[in-house]
Parts: sequence; C-alpha cells; structure tokens
Amino acid sequence: MVRHAALFAACLFAAQPSFADPVPVPPDKAAYVGDWRGKDMHIHLKPDGHVEYARKQAGKDLHLNVDLQGFNGDNFDVGVFLVRSTFIVSKPPHRDNGKWTMTVDGVELTRVD
Repeated sequence: MVRHAALFAACLFAAQPSFADPVPVPPDKAAYVGDWRGKDMHIHLKPDGHVEYARKQAGKDLHLNVDLQGFNGDNFDVGVFLVRSTFIVSKPPHRDNGKWTMTVDGVELTRVD
C-alpha cells in the first residue's frame, strides 16, 4: 500500500538511530507473533517487536525491517525514526481448518512457522 511505501522512503534516507525502541508484543497479542505469508505479502513479527515486511505490487517490490510501535485494537503500528504506518487487521489471528490465519491490509495470511 502507498502508506508503507512512504515508510520505505523514510528508511532509505535515515542515518541516525531510531528515536523509539521496538515495543515487545504484549501477551494478549501473542497470536500475532510468527512468520505470516500470503499472496505477494510476507510479515514476520518477532516477540521482541522487530517486524520484517515484504510485499510485491505492480511495478515495485517493498522490503522493510521496522519496529513495532504498538497495537490499536486488532491493528498494529510499525515505524522507524519519526515515520509510522498502520497495518489494518480486518481478521485477527484465528484457527481455520487447523492453520493460523489473519487478514492484513486486505490480504489473507497464513502462519507458516
């Protein structure tokens, strides 16, 4: 999505350490932790709050390493330096036919770890 592309641009030009440390994933959101994959999207959310994100879209591939800044309901904010972006979670992590799935930014993801 465009908002994540803006975050990527900020990452390219940043040269100083982050102003905020990553926020560890709180216990009530532990189901979000893992390696999530879907059509043209990959999110790896680590317990310590580091987030790896990749998405392929027409004409561009986006790869980010950012920090979790917190949760707002089911959605989660990531950022680097003073730039933040929100991942919209329309279906939070849940079991579906024995597999963990969630829908983020309109993409259904399955946890592969």
